[in-house]
Amino acid sequence: MPRQARVKSITGIYHIMLRGIDKRNIFLDSEDKLKFLENVKKAKEKGNFEVLGYCLMDNHIHMLIKEDEEIAISIKRITVGYVGWHNKKYDRTGHLFQNRYLSEPVNTEGYLLNVLRYIHQNPVKANICKTAKDYRWSSFGDYYLFYTEQETIIDGTLISSYFKFFDEFSKYMNVANDDVCLEIENLKFHNDEILTKIICNKNGVINLVELPANKKKEIIRNTYRTENTSIRQLGRIFGVGKTMAENAIKKDR
Repeated sequence: MPRQARVKSITGIYHIMLRGIDKRNIFLDSEDKLKFLENVKKAKEKGNFEVLGYCLMDNHIHMLIKEDEEIAISIKRITVGYVGWHNKKYDRTGHLFQNRYLSEPVNTEGYLLNVLRYIHQNPVKANICKTAKDYRWSSFGDYYLFYTEQETIIDGTLISSYFKFFDEFSKYMNVANDDVCLEIENLKFHNDEILTKIICNKNGVINLVELPANKKKEIIRNTYRTENTSIRQLGRIFGVGKTMAENAIKKDR
């Protein structure tokens, strides 16, 4: 079945979502997120598009972009360099992002503001933080930099035309709502008990906590690739810290 053509935005503004292939995490640590934002900045310099908002979650990314060129070119500029860097760092090959990014046109003022609020509240609704300002990896903090005339990756002129002061912007971004925009599908995660049984049966072991460190590392890495799980969950069921679980799926040193 042929793919549906993307709906063209009459304003040039799009809400974009990038997802990790096979539901894997795109970012494993803060360095990864910083590198991605560095790539966005470089892509902007080449493509001259505007970034109106963003939120970097572990396994997906939301961006609000105003294009000055074909949007697919802008996305390619952003992602290609990051994928090469990520694969080298974690000693992997192949795709990192799901082949086709999701997009929706943003054609009205009302929807523009709703989408930006939705993006900033992504980590709040995921119960990662209590308010949008508490999350480091979204453009909420960048808007504070913009309003206080500091250097930032976002282009805040359009949004600031609706909110004269940062306090007004902040108040709107934190309003409780039921906004629904592009949604990442709800992934079904096994609870700790069921996932432990699956891993034990698959690997022919009885007690994950008592396994030697090297064996834990091998099974954690393989499980992360094949099951809907998280680093925190793997840490719990293997009885290891978050850092050790992260290192288990990174390049051996």
